[in-house]
Amino acid sequence: MEQVIEVRRKSDRTMSIKLAVGAEIFNVVSVYVPQMGLDENIKRLFWEDLDEVIQSTLQTEKLLIGGDFNGHIGRRGDGYETIHGGFGCSEKNSGQVSILDFSIAYGLSIVNSYFKKKEEHLITFKSGNTRT
Repeated sequence: MEQVIEVRRKSDRTMSIKLAVGAEIFNVVSVYVPQMGLDENIKRLFWEDLDEVIQSTLQTEKLLIGGDFNGHIGRRGDGYETIHGGFGCSEKNSGQVSILDFSIAYGLSIVNSYFKKKEEHLITFKSGNTRT
């Protein structure tokens, strides 16, 4: 039997839902990291909020974090092999250090870096011949 135990909106950038799935408890956290160019205080508050959400998760419960981290982790792990699978894209940007260091601190893995993506799946914006 599956049921929603709790829904928690920490901020407009971080929310979590706690689910009972059989005998397991899952905490699914959805995030939207402030993009580059925003005030450093806004970024710091985001990471503090996410830290608080993770700290409130019991170690006996499963934790899944997904969302838009607004950072490029780079093609290779380069010093982050324990959490980076080696299939990133693009070059690292300034936001990547926060993502990678945060993942190491909590023993998390950046799951989508563990498999190769098709080129068309790496495109987030397309207009005519322009792609990013």
